[in-house]
Amino acid sequence: MSVIMPKEDLRTLSRRQAIISGLSAAVGSGALISDEAGLRAFETDALTAYRQPPLAVVLPRSTSEVVSIARFCSENCVKLVARGAGTSLSGGAIPTGDAIVIGLSRMNRVLDVNFLDRTATVEAGITNLAISNAVAHARFFYAPDPSSQLACTIGGNIAMNSGGAHCLKYGVTTNNLLKLKMVLMDGEVVELGGDFLDGQGYDFLGLATGSEGQFGIVTEATVRILPQSEGARPMLIGFDSAEAAGNCVAAIIADGLIPVALEFMDKPAIRVCEEFAKADYPLDVEAMLIVEVEGSPAEIEDQIGRVGEIASRFNPKTLRVSQSDAQSAAIWKGRKAAFGAVGRVADYLCMDGVIPLGKLAEVLKEVEAIGNGHGLRVANIFHAGDGNLHPMIMYNANDEHEKVIAEQCGSDILKLCVDAGGCLTGEHGVGIEKRELMRYQYSEAELLQQMRVKAAFDPQWLLNYGKVFPLDLQERFAAEARAHA
Repeated sequence: MSVIMPKEDLRTLSRRQAIISGLSAAVGSGALISDEAGLRAFETDALTAYRQPPLAVVLPRSTSEVVSIARFCSENCVKLVARGAGTSLSGGAIPTGDAIVIGLSRMNRVLDVNFLDRTATVEAGITNLAISNAVAHARFFYAPDPSSQLACTIGGNIAMNSGGAHCLKYGVTTNNLLKLKMVLMDGEVVELGGDFLDGQGYDFLGLATGSEGQFGIVTEATVRILPQSEGARPMLIGFDSAEAAGNCVAAIIADGLIPVALEFMDKPAIRVCEEFAKADYPLDVEAMLIVEVEGSPAEIEDQIGRVGEIASRFNPKTLRVSQSDAQSAAIWKGRKAAFGAVGRVADYLCMDGVIPLGKLAEVLKEVEAIGNGHGLRVANIFHAGDGNLHPMIMYNANDEHEKVIAEQCGSDILKLCVDAGGCLTGEHGVGIEKRELMRYQYSEAELLQQMRVKAAFDPQWLLNYGKVFPLDLQERFAAEARAHA
């Protein structure tokens, strides 16, 4: 089930030098990369099994330069792919050979902070963590915290509607976003949302968030910033089975408790992360939960007690409550280092399905059976509180046959999520990875309606082409657009 990349437009490739000259005239040669070595840095993202150098790369410093680039590409019918830090796990930033990559990493400024209204306005290329760092002196923070928060950009977070370990309490990107400045493919600049929680008119902000760079190029965002809590404390709970851990998660949520984070790791993940991070994780358990609560000292003690009482119903083998900042850091160290830890021992595909919490124990058992059926190891590390699974399928990327088996294993796991009443993606996006699986979740009529929305923003189908929708449907829409051009 290897991913098929779109056919390149030979007419565009034949005009390569003219296109590069036109871009240089629009934004200057200092913002342009066209040499083979330079293009290699932009040929893939975190889905490294697939790669393709783009036709050229431009690195704008302002919205006005983005306007010039988009308008040039629209007038010359050249595909355009927006890129933040290239941390997408679904191939969302992988270009085609006939596309221009517009890298937003130079647009990384904090434009405004309003502590009274609890907002920050930033450029799209700023990293997720840099927003929190910019307001930490006043004891504020930006809540969504993907594992790649040190590197990933807010523009990429908006494209995929990213979450993170603390999204259970604070929500994902869309819940922490107030306004966007976005450049459409024809160069028009639009502002979506407002400086308050419920902007007027249709909710185009909600529509654009999670649209995977297919509607326009986000250049600025106004996000919510929140006061830091008085205190926080994680606890670590180990169980003799993944089913017991899954049932404990469902019981915590059913009790009305909303921890700030509720993370799951199974035995393969625990072992790999402990070997890498030396976090003092228990190696004699089959599954482990990291539960973090926050508030005043009295609130923390109350919540810790309630979680402990609920966990006791499922006979935990280990229950350890952090007693210091050092212990808290150790508990989180292994979880935050999970992707790097697994990458030390094997290549992997990281899935991103979502399921109802009541199906957690059942689905985990089936995920293990699917991995065993394909003869592959699967490590489970995920945001248990909202049912966002991240099974990590380990394989040898140098073995083409094993790569195909790993992709089929991933496909079967995602189909399992849909069958359980969930969906294909929670925060990684569809990209190229899940593109052909969209037919498993949606009917043809539902897909076509979504594609009409995309076409309303990008009639020529030039923005991030080849992503999200089944390729044959995209080719049909693109051909119709060319016929009416």
